[in-house]
Amino acid sequence: MIAMLSGKILSNSGAEIVVMTAGGVGYKVTINPARADKWPVNSETQILIHMVVREDAQELYGFADTLERGLFLNFLSVSGIGPKTAMHLLSLGTVDEIAAAIARSDLAYLTGVSGIGQKTAERIVVELKNKVGKLSEQFADGVGGQLADVVAGLVALGYSAAEARAAIKPLDPTGKTSEQLLKEALQKIK
Repeated sequence: MIAMLSGKILSNSGAEIVVMTAGGVGYKVTINPARADKWPVNSETQILIHMVVREDAQELYGFADTLERGLFLNFLSVSGIGPKTAMHLLSLGTVDEIAAAIARSDLAYLTGVSGIGQKTAERIVVELKNKVGKLSEQFADGVGGQLADVVAGLVALGYSAAEARAAIKPLDPTGKTSEQLLKEALQKIK
């Protein structure tokens, strides 16, 4: 099984990259669209891989770090979730934001992905709440919840998840409500 690839990025469509290894073989790797900017064309990279072997295909899924791959594997352990849906779930936000949403049973956040309905979101929460608890510890306090609310609010207003995360990075959430933080974030975006 392939666990990691090293090589040059030949193309990046936002959902897939092609990595040319030193041996001259190009591998097509499905990536998290929210992290596509991590792999610019013509750059050298090392990418963690999860390989899915089927009767009719061999698919490679790439990750920026072990936490992202770990959450992906946790999603695969949930009945009814395949690798493509798991990758779409990763595009909801950072590993910490997704883990915090699962920890607080935020079904609305999880159903923001095409193909995830209420019942599947409930199954994710039930089956993964204890597994992802460690990932969401730093977001367990109100601050993380507020920032996750701001990201969700910006996405609801039509901004991409990447734009929303970029807008909250410079914010200081200490002593502020979600509404105040949302107003500040909107000023940063404009």
